[in-house]
Amino acid sequence: MATLYVSPHPDDFRSLLALIAAEFSGASRPQTVTEDPPVSLNARSRPTLVLGAGEGDSVLSGDSAVAWYLADQGKKAGVDAKQQSQVWQWLSFADNELTPVSCLQQSSRAELLRVLKVLNQALEPRTFLVGESITLADMAVATAVLLPFKYPSDRNALTNVTRWFTTCINQPQFLKVLGKVTLLSGMFTTSGPPKTEAQLKKEAKKREKMEKFQQKKETEKKAKPEKKELGVITYNVPTPPGEKKDVVSPLPDAYSPLYVEAAWYSWWEKQGFFKPEYGRKSISEQNPRGVFMMCIPPPNVTGSLHLGHALTNAIQDSLTRWHRMRGETTLWNPGCDHAGIATQVVVEKKLMRERGMSRHDLGRENFIQEVWKWKNEKGDRIYHQLKKLGSTLDWDRACFTMDEKLSYGVQEAFIRMHEEGVIYRSKRLVNWSCTLNSAISDIEVDKKELTGRTLLPVPGYKEKVEFGVLVSFAYKVEDEEVIVATTRIETMLGDTAVAVHPTDPRYQHLKGKTVLHPFCDRKMPIVFDDFVDMSFGTGAVKITPAHDHNDYEVGERHNLPFINILDENGLLINVPPPYLGMKRFEARKAVLQDLKDRGQFKETKDNPMVVPVCSRSKDIVEPLLKPQWYVNCSDMGKQAADATREGRLKIIPDHHLKTWYNWLDNIRDWCISRQLWWGHRIPAYFITVNDPSVKPGEDMDGHYWVSGRSEEEARQKAAKRFCVSVDKITLRQDEDVLDTWFSSGIFPFSIFGWPNETQDLNMFYPGTLLETGHDILFFWVARMVMMGLKLTGKLPFKEVYLHAVVRDAHGRKMSKSLGNVIDPLDVITGITLEGLHAQLTDSNLDPLEAEKAKQGQKSDYPNGIPECGTDALRFALCAYTSQGRDINLDVNRILGYRHFCNKLWNAVKFSMKKSCYLNLNISSPEESVSDRWILSRLSAAVGLCDAGFKAYDFPAITTAIYNFWLYELCDIYLESLKPVFSKAEEDGASQRQALVSRQSLYTCLEVGLRLLSPLMPFVTEELYQRLPRRRPLSDPPSISVTSYPNTEEFCWQSDEVDRDMEFVMSVVKTIRSLRSDYNLNKTRADCYLQCIDPATVSLVQKYCLQIQTLSYSQAIITLPTNKPVPEGCAVAIASDRCTVNLMLKGLIDVEKEVAKLMTKRGDLEKQMEKLRERMVKNDYKEKVPVKVQEQEAEKLRQSQTELDKVKEAVENFKKMMQLSA
Repeated sequence: MATLYVSPHPDDFRSLLALIAAEFSGASRPQTVTEDPPVSLNARSRPTLVLGAGEGDSVLSGDSAVAWYLADQGKKAGVDAKQQSQVWQWLSFADNELTPVSCLQQSSRAELLRVLKVLNQALEPRTFLVGESITLADMAVATAVLLPFKYPSDRNALTNVTRWFTTCINQPQFLKVLGKVTLLSGMFTTSGPPKTEAQLKKEAKKREKMEKFQQKKETEKKAKPEKKELGVITYNVPTPPGEKKDVVSPLPDAYSPLYVEAAWYSWWEKQGFFKPEYGRKSISEQNPRGVFMMCIPPPNVTGSLHLGHALTNAIQDSLTRWHRMRGETTLWNPGCDHAGIATQVVVEKKLMRERGMSRHDLGRENFIQEVWKWKNEKGDRIYHQLKKLGSTLDWDRACFTMDEKLSYGVQEAFIRMHEEGVIYRSKRLVNWSCTLNSAISDIEVDKKELTGRTLLPVPGYKEKVEFGVLVSFAYKVEDEEVIVATTRIETMLGDTAVAVHPTDPRYQHLKGKTVLHPFCDRKMPIVFDDFVDMSFGTGAVKITPAHDHNDYEVGERHNLPFINILDENGLLINVPPPYLGMKRFEARKAVLQDLKDRGQFKETKDNPMVVPVCSRSKDIVEPLLKPQWYVNCSDMGKQAADATREGRLKIIPDHHLKTWYNWLDNIRDWCISRQLWWGHRIPAYFITVNDPSVKPGEDMDGHYWVSGRSEEEARQKAAKRFCVSVDKITLRQDEDVLDTWFSSGIFPFSIFGWPNETQDLNMFYPGTLLETGHDILFFWVARMVMMGLKLTGKLPFKEVYLHAVVRDAHGRKMSKSLGNVIDPLDVITGITLEGLHAQLTDSNLDPLEAEKAKQGQKSDYPNGIPECGTDALRFALCAYTSQGRDINLDVNRILGYRHFCNKLWNAVKFSMKKSCYLNLNISSPEESVSDRWILSRLSAAVGLCDAGFKAYDFPAITTAIYNFWLYELCDIYLESLKPVFSKAEEDGASQRQALVSRQSLYTCLEVGLRLLSPLMPFVTEELYQRLPRRRPLSDPPSISVTSYPNTEEFCWQSDEVDRDMEFVMSVVKTIRSLRSDYNLNKTRADCYLQCIDPATVSLVQKYCLQIQTLSYSQAIITLPTNKPVPEGCAVAIASDRCTVNLMLKGLIDVEKEVAKLMTKRGDLEKQMEKLRERMVKNDYKEKVPVKVQEQEAEKLRQSQTELDKVKEAVENFKKMMQLSA
C-alpha cells in the first residue's frame, strides 16, 4: 500500500492539496503519515508519496507530482491531452500567481485582489476550471487560495470565485480534509488582540524600507543597458523582378534576412530552375539518374499560411531541392483545393456583410460567379506565401481543383465508377449540419467530450442548450410500463420500437406485445435484439431508426418504420401538434415537460457523452436520413491494404501501419454527396419516362439515375435503358456537389490531364513520394491510393512520408481557440508583442479566451518575435522533425539558427579576405594535419547528409551540417588557420602551406554550402554567388542546380585522423578549463604536456601549433613521464595518455588570489551557518512555506559545492607557495 507523508500544519496548503487529491483517488487511496519521510528515501520535502513498502520503491516528492499522480488515479487529471494541458496550466497558475501573494507579509492587498479578479473572470462562464466536474485544477487553486480568500472584504467583485470556492469546499472530499470552512467578513483581519503602537510603527518602518528597496530595484533595472537589437539591413540596389541580384557590392558586415532573401526567388523562377525541363531538351529525354515527382497537398483556396504549411513545405522543398541537385528530372507540382464548404461560407458571409444578401437571393449561377470573382481576387494569396518560404514549385503547372482540366477528370471518374456500380444511390443516415444545410464528412465533425451536464451554445438559439444528461421515461404496455432512457429526448417523437435482449428474463413475457406512444397513439413493437446491453439501465432501449446509427441497423433487421422527424433546417416534421414546426432543441424542453405532466417522466441524471459538433458552423450534428451518392470501398480498401502488405507501397514511419490496416480492413462506404452550390456538380440525372407502360421511379432507386458527360449523353443512355425513344425522356440533374475529398482523391493524376494520355501523365505518373501530415492519412492518402488503383491500375506514389504535428513550446496543439497559432511570416519578418495582441483582437476569440491568450503571448514573447528569416525557420522545422514525434516549436531555437546563419556569413567573409587561389590540386601531399582533419570531417558530413535524406531523417541532416559548420569548421579549423595565414604574410617559405590551406578552406566552404542549400536556400545562394569559381565557364549559375555532394567524390574520411584530433581537442579543452579556473582570460601561459609514451609525444608535437592556437597558450612543451614538471604549475588530466601542467608562476599574485578566496570562503561559511541555524529550529517545517524550504535547501547545496571548489583552489595555491618558498 502507498504511504503519503504530509505536514501536520493545518495551513500547509501543499499538504492539503495532496490530502484532497488522495480523497479523490478512489480505491488506491494511500495511508497518511504526519511526519518526515525516512532519510533513506532521499525525499527533499513533504508531501512525499512512497509507492509500495520495500526498498527501491518509487518515491514522488513535491505537491505537484504527488497530487498529479493521486488525481490521475481517480481520473481527475483531465480526460484527454487537451484537458490535461489545461489542468497543468492551472497548477502553474496556483504555483506562480497565487502562492506568492497568499501571505500578506509578502504582498499587498491590491496585488492579491488583482490575481483573484483574473480567477474571477476565468470562472465567469463555467462551473469548474476544466471540464464539467472537479479536477486537480480546482483542488490546486482552491487550496492555494484557501487562506487569503477566507478574509475578503468585498465579495461583490468576486462573485464567481465565491460561487466556485463554496462549491469546491463543500465537496465531500474537501470536507473530509478541511472540515467546515467559514468565510469571514473582515478583510485580512485576525481573531487576535489589536496591534500595539510599537507594532504598528515597526510595520510602517518595514513598509518604508520595502518601498525604498523596490525603488532601488527599478532604478537598477532602468540603468541596465538595453540588449543590442538584431541588425536589419535592406537590399537597395534596383533589380527588376526576374533579374539577377547584385553580387558585386561588398557583403554587409552582418547577416540580415531582409537583405539576403531579396530578389533571389524571382530570378530562380525566371531562369526555370524549378522546372523538370531545365538542363534538358525535353522531359521525355531519358535520364539515367531517374525521375522524382511529388505533388503538393493542395491547401484550401481560403487558407493562409500556418506553421503546418511551413513544416510541410520545409520538408518537401528540401527533398525536392536534394533530388534536383542529384541530377534527377524533378517536378514538385503545386495546386490548390476549392474547399467546398469553407469557400462557400466565406463568400456567403461576405455577401451578407457587404450587400445584405443570401446566396438564395442571388440564385445558384450568380452565386457561383461571385465565388469565382472572390477566388480570382483573393485565391492566390497562399501561393505568394509559399514563394516567401522559398518553395521550388513549378508554377507553370499550378492547378486548381475547379479548373476545366481537373473538373473533366472528376466528371470522368464519377461516370466510370457509377457505370461500374462502385458509386451507387442509397438513403442512409448522414452527418447533417442544419446551419450549412449539408451533409458533412467525418473529418468535419469534432467530437466534444462531456463529463456530465453541460450548457453549450448552438447557432440559431439565444440561450445555451443542455447536453450530458440522461432522461428516463416510461412507455405503457397494457397494465405495466417499460422504462427507457435517452440523451436526446426530442427524438422519442420518431421512436418506432422498444428493444430488449433476447435472453433478458425481465422481458420474456412481453414477446409479441406493443408499447403505446404517449403523443400520437402509435403502437410500437417490443423487439428482441442482441445489440442491447442487459446491464445498462433497465435493459430496455428506445429505437429511433431515422435518427441514430445503431437504431438504423436495428430498424433494418426488424423491418421497422423509419420516421424522419427533422427537416434540413432542424425543424420538426412528421410529428403531432404542438411539436410540428418547432426547433429541435425547443422541442427537447417541450417533450420533457409533457412527459412530466403525463406522469411518464422518471428521472434526469448526469451522463458522460460525446457530442458531435460541426467544425465549420459549430452546430450540433444530426444523424439524418437522406438519399445520397456512396462509393463502395470494400474492394478498393482491400487493394490499398494489399499494396502495403506486399511492399509495393511504403508508409514511413511504419508505426502508422497498424491504424492504416485497421481503417482499410474495416472500411465503410463513403458518402460523396454535399448539399452545396460551390463544387463539382454531380453529373447524374434522375429519369422521368413519359410513357404509361413505365412506372414512375423513386429518388433512392438507382435504376432511375443515369450519369453522363452531357445531358444529351445521359438522355441517350436513359432511352436505351427503358427501351423508349429519346423524346419520352425527361432529366433532372442532381443539385448536389461532390465531396471535396473526391477531387482530391484523383489529384495525383488529374493534374496531368487524366483521362487524356498526355506527355506529363506518361512521364510523371505514378509519382515518387507523397509527403503530408498523419492527420489526413485516411481522408486523403488512403482515398488517393484507392482511386489511383481503381481508375489507373497504378499506385499514385511509391512512398508516403508522414510528418508530425506542430505544437507550441508548451506542447499544446496550435489552435485558434487557444490563441497560440503562430503565423510563419511573423517568425520570418518579426512582430512586436503589440502586433501579436492585435491579431487576437481581430480574431473571433471569446474576450476571456483572448485575454488568456494575450497573457500567454506576454509570457512566451515578452519582446515580440524577432526577425528570424526564412532560412532559420526552415532549418528549425527540419531539425525538429524526428519521426513519429510531435514538434514543440520554440521560437528561441529558431532565433538560434538565425545566429548560425551569421556564423556562416562571417566564415565566408573571413575566407574571402584571404583571397583563395584556385589553380592548385586540392589533394596535394603538402596538406597539413588540420587540412586533412577538416576534409575528413567534411567527408563524414557528406555521408551523414546523404544517408539522412535517403532515410527522411531530417534531424540527422541538420545536426551533421550544424556540427560541421559551427564546431568543426568555425570553432576549430578557422581558428587554427589564423596563425598559418599570419605567418605566410611574414615568411615567404610559409606561403606554399597557406595556399594549400586556402584550397582546403575553399573546398569546405563550397561543399558545405551545397550540403546546406536544400534546407537554407537563400543564405547559401547569397554566399555561393560571392565565392570565386574553380571552373567559371562550366560551373552552374546557381547553387540550386549544382550537384549535391556524394560519398564517391568526397571519400577522404580517415578514422585515424579523426581519433588523433579527438585526443588533441581533449587536451585543448583541459587547458581551456584550467585557464578559466585561474582567470587567465587574456594572459598566455606556457603549457607542459606530460605524455605516457613516445607515440603520444610524437602526436602532440605533430599537432603542437593547433594545440597552442586553440588553447591560447604561450608555448606547448612535451615531457616524457620520467622528466619532472617545472614548479608553479596547475595540473589537470586530459586523458590516460596525457597530463596538462599550466604554468602559473609569475602570471598571478598567489597571495592576493588566496586572500580573495579566503574572504569568499568566510562569506560562504557565514551564509551556510545562518541557513543551518534557521533550518534546525523546531517549528521551521511547520511555519515556513514548503516552497521556501525547498529553495533554501537548494541554496545550501549550491553553497556547499561552491565552498568545496574554493577550498580546493586555496589548497592548490598554498602548494604553489610552498614550492616557490
